[in-house]
Amino acid sequence: MAKKKRQQPAQQQSAKSEALTLKDQLNGDVLEKLKLAKKDLVAKEQAAQDEREAKLAFERKQREKNKSFEELLNEYGEKGSKFNS
Repeated sequence: MAKKKRQQPAQQQSAKSEALTLKDQLNGDVLEKLKLAKKDLVAKEQAAQDEREAKLAFERKQREKNKSFEELLNEYGEKGSKFNS
C-alpha cells in the first residue's frame, strides 16, 4: 500500500508540470494568433451589442413617433406641457 501512496503524488506532480509547460510548448506565433483571434472576437461581440442597442433605440423612437394623439394624451396628460405651471 505504501507504494500506491507514493505513486499518486508523483503522478499529480507530473500532471502539474505538464500543465505549466503547455504555454512554453506553444510556439510564439500560435500564441499571437490566439491573442489576435480573441481580440477580434471581443470586437465583433461589442459591435453586435452596439448594433442591438441602436436598433432598440430606433424602434423605441419609431413607436413614440407613430403614437396617436389619444395615446400621447393618455401617456403624458397634463404633465407633458412645459408651459403649464
